[in-house]
Amino acid sequence: MSEHFFFYAALAFILMHEMDAVRCREWRIFPGLSLLPDALGFKVFMAAHIPLFMWLFHALAQETGRAPLIFGLDVFFMVHFGLHVLFLWHPKNEFKDWVSWGIIVGAGLGGGVDLVMLSF
Repeated sequence: MSEHFFFYAALAFILMHEMDAVRCREWRIFPGLSLLPDALGFKVFMAAHIPLFMWLFHALAQETGRAPLIFGLDVFFMVHFGLHVLFLWHPKNEFKDWVSWGIIVGAGLGGGVDLVMLSF
């Protein structure tokens, strides 16, 4: 784990963000899910995360293919931050407090630092 300390920190932040995303009803700003009634959007959003997390944990537990996955997720963490900046002014965006933004920024920074560390 120490080899990718910042990746795992970013992963912890992104998992916390997904918990916060339920509180902030992220499905209401997510393209596609925003078209669904609120109760159905919540259910689809929650259900989609089960196989996503199962795949993620399984893939990270494998020796082969882990390095490209970590690289890809590092990039995703930074892109994810950019998407939240892009959607900052969306009328249904509820990620407004310092806790939400600390988590989002933490994931982006962790991914960026891990990418820099991979270069050395």
